[in-house]
Amino acid sequence: MTDSPPPASPSIIRGAEMVVVLDLEWTAWEGSRERRWGAPGEYREVVQIGAVKLDGGSALGERESFDLLVRPRRNRVLSDYFIGLTGIDQARLDAKGVDFAEAFKRFSAFLGPPRGPVLSAGYDGWILEENCRLCGMPFTLDRGRFFTITPMIVSALGVDEKYFMSSRLPELLDFPPPGRAHDAAGDARCIAEALRILLRRDPV
Repeated sequence: MTDSPPPASPSIIRGAEMVVVLDLEWTAWEGSRERRWGAPGEYREVVQIGAVKLDGGSALGERESFDLLVRPRRNRVLSDYFIGLTGIDQARLDAKGVDFAEAFKRFSAFLGPPRGPVLSAGYDGWILEENCRLCGMPFTLDRGRFFTITPMIVSALGVDEKYFMSSRLPELLDFPPPGRAHDAAGDARCIAEALRILLRRDPV
């Protein structure tokens, strides 16, 4: 596994029959991003998987969506920082969340056969693989399907990649937020709308 997924390009998106946009929320604490989750007991355990399945080409019409809460195994109690950031509270997670093994199975079924790229604003596919290792499971998805759209977007918008987050896309591209910031499904739709706008700007 490489350190980061390969960058997506307009040609990859336009040439696909189907595109999946993936976004994850994972356990976090005050300062954990700056520490790169390096403090004792800090693991990037998936808490929410959000994805939208889109038509390939330039229109990127939404076909289907996926939104699932996941109960962490190692840090079962969410931090106040995470709750404030995502709006996902402990009661909701305990009532509606599923174990990661079940979540991964359902998400794999949502992806279906390897027909098109899986895009994220970062390395979300790598986080899925990291969680498989944490849970002692094989990563059965095709790594070759996963791409990051971050270089494409930061290049088009001239923003600093170090501070880029998908939740900023409505502000950067002036469109109404399709959901709450730091909600995985909402952020996946943010990415999808940003891609539609950028592909319209660059018709080549």
